[in-house]
Amino acid sequence: MDSMLAGRFHLDSKKFVVEETPVPVPGPGEVLIEVKAAGVCLSDVHLIDGTLVPQFATSDVVTVGHEVSGVIHTLGPDLKRGLTVGTRVTLEAGKTCGQCADCARRRPCTQMRTAGIDYDGGWAQYTIAREDTLIPIPDNLPFDQAAIIPDAVSTPYAAVVTTAGVRPAQSVGIWGVGGVGAHNVRLARLVGAAPIIAIDPLPSARERALEFGADFALDPAAPDFADQVMKATAGRGLDYAFDCAGVPVVREQAAAVLGLGGSLILVGITPKPLTITEGLTFNYMCKQVRGHYGGSPESVSELVRLTSAGRLDLAPSITDHIPLADAADALYRLENKIGDPIRLILVP
Repeated sequence: MDSMLAGRFHLDSKKFVVEETPVPVPGPGEVLIEVKAAGVCLSDVHLIDGTLVPQFATSDVVTVGHEVSGVIHTLGPDLKRGLTVGTRVTLEAGKTCGQCADCARRRPCTQMRTAGIDYDGGWAQYTIAREDTLIPIPDNLPFDQAAIIPDAVSTPYAAVVTTAGVRPAQSVGIWGVGGVGAHNVRLARLVGAAPIIAIDPLPSARERALEFGADFALDPAAPDFADQVMKATAGRGLDYAFDCAGVPVVREQAAAVLGLGGSLILVGITPKPLTITEGLTFNYMCKQVRGHYGGSPESVSELVRLTSAGRLDLAPSITDHIPLADAADALYRLENKIGDPIRLILVP
């Protein structure tokens, strides 16, 4: 086992290629994972189209993929956890630098590295993982479902539970119900939000949102859109608006239908400036804007427990399984919304 297949992005030439590369060797505190499933995320598309620029890259080529599950294949030296070969795991989507003051104080790291962007990820037959990024998964949790937890599910979970702190009976609007937004709908339902309003220009996405637990599904281009939101919330407006699309116009529209003390939660990412043109009413009504990025180690562990306990069924989230060799086709399908996928899964 000297070489393996991997989906690699060359930062210098901006080219994505599935190619043969040496199987990595785990160093101190690391293990080698045999990849069983890897999710295809819009962030992967943004990396390759240049929208998302690595902040902490240490090489001019990186193996893509931050949603990964598999089994421990080889143990590296100096491990502190009692890990064993063959253990089923999912991998956190990122890792702390382990060296800054925030890490020393056990606070959120301001230099968080993301797998598949800043360092090699899991679009490969094998990948290296630091031991503290491994989350064991039970036998009743399929690899494809476990793979998407560390981002597609944990990102909206942390947005709903931690950043927003949604309570039962609070009204929620979710803009963009694709890979992240569809799970945002389900998680808002899980914590008791009511009503849940899904907003998406695609009729198929709106229909799916209703199946996933939304109470209403609206077209953002409808001329009476704001009136529909007010009617659905009995005139109160939204307690929380989640932008899962990362589109500036969405943020303007969402801010305008927030109720008293309402908050806009920025879940989707975009390099474009944040602008809100609403005037004094934003102040009068004590509205807020809160940034959000990714999940957390706690959210991944909690979601593994929730899914394995049957509180959350992620099977409907898996749109298709695609061979790793056809990763470029998976990127094309996601970027162009062919089949309106929630999550495409690469299988080595």
